[in-house]
Order: sequence, then C-alpha cells, then structure tokens
Amino acid sequence: MTVNLLSKFIFATMLLNYKNIKINYTVSGKGDAVVLLHGFLGSIKMWTDFIPTFSKNHKIICIDLLGHGQTECLGYVHTMEDMADAVLAVLQDLTIKEAKFIGHSMGGYVALALAENRPQLFNGLCLMNSAYEADDDARNKLRLRANEMAKTHFESLVQMSFTNLFAPESKAKFQQQFDEALEMALQTPLQGYIAGQEGMRLRPNRFDVFKNIKGEKLIIIGKKDSVFDGNALIKEIDNTAINYAELSEGHMSHIENKSELTYILNRFIEK
Repeated sequence: MTVNLLSKFIFATMLLNYKNIKINYTVSGKGDAVVLLHGFLGSIKMWTDFIPTFSKNHKIICIDLLGHGQTECLGYVHTMEDMADAVLAVLQDLTIKEAKFIGHSMGGYVALALAENRPQLFNGLCLMNSAYEADDDARNKLRLRANEMAKTHFESLVQMSFTNLFAPESKAKFQQQFDEALEMALQTPLQGYIAGQEGMRLRPNRFDVFKNIKGEKLIIIGKKDSVFDGNALIKEIDNTAINYAELSEGHMSHIENKSELTYILNRFIEK
C-alpha cells in the first residue's frame, strides 16, 4: 500500500498494488469499519459529501471498483466476483475483519458477491438503489447492445443512459450535481464500461445470500427508479428480516434525496 496524497478534506487517498494493477481507495475516521461501494460509471467521489457525517464515529473505506475512478482494468469482463476479490484485497491489506457495507447499484451486486464468499466479513448490508436479482432476458440483451454501441458512440450512450437514472424533474432541479456526476461517468474508460456491463450481465440471483447476511439488511428504493421495480421488491421481501426505505425520486438517491438518504444511512451505520 502506498499513500498517494493527503486530501484537503478528511481522508487519505491510497493505492494498492493488485494483480499488476492499482486499486484506488480512501480511508477516513476511526472506529468500526463501514465500506462504501459506488455504482456503475461512478467512483469514490460520489461519497465525498457523506464522509464527514459517517466518519465521526466510524472508519469509512471507499473503494474505486475495477475499471472505475482511479482503479485500473483487469480485462474486458469484470465479474462481480472479480470486483469482490479486489475489494477483499483492500480490506485484507487494512486488516479489516468485519464491516458494514453500503453498495449503490452495481456496488450492491459486488457486496453480495463478496458476502457469498466471505459472509464472516459482514455485519450488515444496505443495497442502495440496488437489488439481489439477476438480469432478466430483456436487460441482458440491452447490456449486449449497449456494449456494441459503446465501441462507436460511447459519449452519447453514456449521456443518454445516465439521464434515465434520474427522475424526470431531477435533472433540472439538480443541474449542477447532474453535470458533475455525468462528467465523472464520462471519465470511465471504454474498457471499464464494457467489462462492467459484462460482469453485471453474468451475475446470478443472490436473494438467499442477502437473507442470510448477519446484521441489518436494508434496501433503499427510489419510487421513480427506472432500473428496479420497487413494488416487486417490497412484495418479495415481505415476511423476511430485510427492511426497506422508500425515497421519492429515482436511481441516484445520493443526489436526488441526499438529506433523507444521509439520515437513513447514518441510522444504518450507527445500529
């Protein structure tokens, strides 16, 4: 592990050598560990505004997943298991034995893959605008088409798909935050885009994995989320130990419902 720089905020940015690439991550605060995993086309920067609150009583670890942010690519297929192994390498380097995990979208898929392999690491998991399901046939085909289109029209594809993640009125309401998040998404390399899409396409259903995780299990649902059917998820988790919280807007709750999300996640962390 090498320290790359000391942020002007409250965390150190670090690099871990892993399978001939570098994994970028940050650590802030002291106490019980909480691991934050960003979504597809995101990076650790999505958590910046949450870290001051979360790190008051906890050690907060944010990791750029394979092919995202400042973490390099391993290949043209990054399975959720591949990404989970990279996360595990960081946690082992930090000698983390147990943590709570919060995964946004793809980050939730990665957390579930890690939980299947290393359940003893988990003391709670929040799937934030995420779910345990596998892709259905329609989404599977959509990912295949997107990867073909990305080879020739990457920027326009990202702009179009990114806009659909927000509730219809949110883009105008949060124009600055939207523009900043889109800029972050466009920094994702083509290889990282293709590898991530392929990995998500291949992931299995991990409902049983989620049900069996130790500690609190929470799903954050955006009522206007175009990626997941929140009502179907609520019906499926009925009569289980899985809790849920509904927010008013779309898939990007960290932007669209920032205040409410901060409160909910902080309660999850503090339990």
